[in-house]
Amino acid sequence: MSRADFQPADASFAERVLKSFNKQGIMAHMGASMPVIEPGYCEIHLPFKADLTQQHGFFHGGVIGMIADSAAGFAGYSLTGADAGVLTIEYKMNIVAPGDGELLIAEGTVIKPGRNVSVTKADVFAVKNGKRKLCATMLQSLAVRTGIPDFLG
Repeated sequence: MSRADFQPADASFAERVLKSFNKQGIMAHMGASMPVIEPGYCEIHLPFKADLTQQHGFFHGGVIGMIADSAAGFAGYSLTGADAGVLTIEYKMNIVAPGDGELLIAEGTVIKPGRNVSVTKADVFAVKNGKRKLCATMLQSLAVRTGIPDFLG
């Protein structure tokens, strides 16, 4: 199934996803943005800040995991109805290269949408001197709950 095959259940999915993203205090704190929202696909961009690094000066693995989790989660959320919310119930991430660059881009994609559980993935790229390099890949399961929009009220 490709991204083009996904149809949102809610015509206002992009506005709903961005509103939910903007409720995440940690994303604002880190300086992350979500410039791309499509049915079953989202991107989170995170510019480099020294506050987000580990001891070698690379983006910290926890930061990489946060944006991967959110990008994949919001990709799944983009396909839910307006009366639904999602929560991560499991993910497995491999860091394949240091997060070395001026920018991280997390690309979240739905693999299999579901009524109760959706499967998503994220690839995180470090951009350095204009070149993208894969630094992490993640596979995620999301609990989909109807009747509890966004779990935040």
